[in-house]
Amino acid sequence: MSANSTPSSSAPSSRPAGSSSASSSASSTAADAASRTLGVELNGINVVHESEHKGRPRDLFWPWFAANVSVLGVSYGSFLLGFGISFWQATVVGLIGIVVSFLFCGIIALAGKRGNAPTMTLSRAPFGVNGNRVPSAISWVLTVGWETVLASLAVLATATVFEALGWEGGVVTKVVALVVVAALIVGGGILGFEFIMKLQMYITIVTGVLTVVYIVLVAPTIDFAAVSAIPAGSAPAFIGALVFMMTGFGLGWVNAAADYSRYLPKSASSRGVVFWTTFGASLAPLLLLFFGLLLAGSDPELNAAIASDPIGALTTILPIWFLVPFAIVAILGLVGGAVLDIYSSGLALLSTGLKAPRYVAASIDGLLMIAGAIYVVFFAADFLGPFQGFLITLGVPVAAWCGIFIADLQLRKKDYALAELFDPKGRYGNWNVRAILLIVVGAIVGWGFVVSSSPGFEWEGYLLGLVGGKDGEWAYANLGVLFALVIGYLGTLVFGRASVRRQESLPTNNEQIAGRAAAEATTPTGLDR
Repeated sequence: MSANSTPSSSAPSSRPAGSSSASSSASSTAADAASRTLGVELNGINVVHESEHKGRPRDLFWPWFAANVSVLGVSYGSFLLGFGISFWQATVVGLIGIVVSFLFCGIIALAGKRGNAPTMTLSRAPFGVNGNRVPSAISWVLTVGWETVLASLAVLATATVFEALGWEGGVVTKVVALVVVAALIVGGGILGFEFIMKLQMYITIVTGVLTVVYIVLVAPTIDFAAVSAIPAGSAPAFIGALVFMMTGFGLGWVNAAADYSRYLPKSASSRGVVFWTTFGASLAPLLLLFFGLLLAGSDPELNAAIASDPIGALTTILPIWFLVPFAIVAILGLVGGAVLDIYSSGLALLSTGLKAPRYVAASIDGLLMIAGAIYVVFFAADFLGPFQGFLITLGVPVAAWCGIFIADLQLRKKDYALAELFDPKGRYGNWNVRAILLIVVGAIVGWGFVVSSSPGFEWEGYLLGLVGGKDGEWAYANLGVLFALVIGYLGTLVFGRASVRRQESLPTNNEQIAGRAAAEATTPTGLDR
């Protein structure tokens, strides 16, 4: 429940039997007062009450743009050229990979409008109420991993800028930077939806303006002759770069796509939800990637430096006077993405079965993020290798989940039976074995067709012998991500149709649904009971 919400007095109590009504009312009043005072969102994995529905589809532009306007998008130009493809091939790869993968987010955001609940709560429809804990756990690991990566990059960028200015950029600077960055990210995750929506609007404006200034300043370093001379790569290299872009952008967000559309009223335009989510998320990465390709293709030394310090390396071509503004735009852009990640990772953790308030879950994820960032900043010798291994490895089961969820949403002609998303004995069942098997099969097949040179990922690629082996030209095409997506999607369309029809043929008790949704909305912890 947000700070501006008013609980329904007619909602049935969701507290344990034996609690007095007076005690329940007092507790609820105290929770409401705390919410208004601190601005902490109390909605968790529950259905958002109708009284809290608000906003328009165009409002989705702000969080999605802010989360993806990071100058890390410039570094992706270097990452793509590392696949051995030309500038124009990389441009096409970026266009297709970014737009298509964020279109998946736009489609999944529709579920948020239809069900007014977080992504991983609505995922119970295809997976079962408790079966959904499997993809929730995967989603949680992915979002915690992403927030760790973004926080680490923000700290490294700060240290690099300090060194470029001739100041101390060592351990002390990194520690202070980590404290500040972690406070911003964790604080945003704890405060929740209202704070995040406002924060992302300001981040969008500041980073948008400063990024344009950055582009103007470094544009003279572009060597179009050098860029156009980059030779074209093979078809496997092209596909490998495409998969990398999809996992690095939209497929990294699909498991959170409905979290920011769930407050919209059901009357909101479905086309608007899809458009503003896709457009808001894709716009900045497309522009930044194109510019990053021009920079990396013009300067081999810069291209090589980005692999070890993707953000800090970009400062080497800047005038001294713009280093501090650059640090601001870099850090805010990374924080914008990490705030959305920690918010959704907290919801995913609750969906695994943790019995705690949403802000406690976000705090737990924040501690894990800090621990991971300490390792990356102070101990890891390389960034790009583990980053690619992380993206591809988790990208496989997430792609399978994405295919399952989109196909399930496509099959459903009616809105979700909201109360039954919390009832293992309801129409969605306890465990949907078919969906679990699809994600397992998708993962097994997918991991067999991906490969990473990073330590810890050597076990992958066990099926690549079918296409030339781990040393063959198709090895780094990472076809496994696409295979997993197709397995999840087609498997659900073919084998899930009858199940969805059976579910939707069952009578719906509207009073029960409305009552349960209201009760969940007025429960401070937003627990799955």
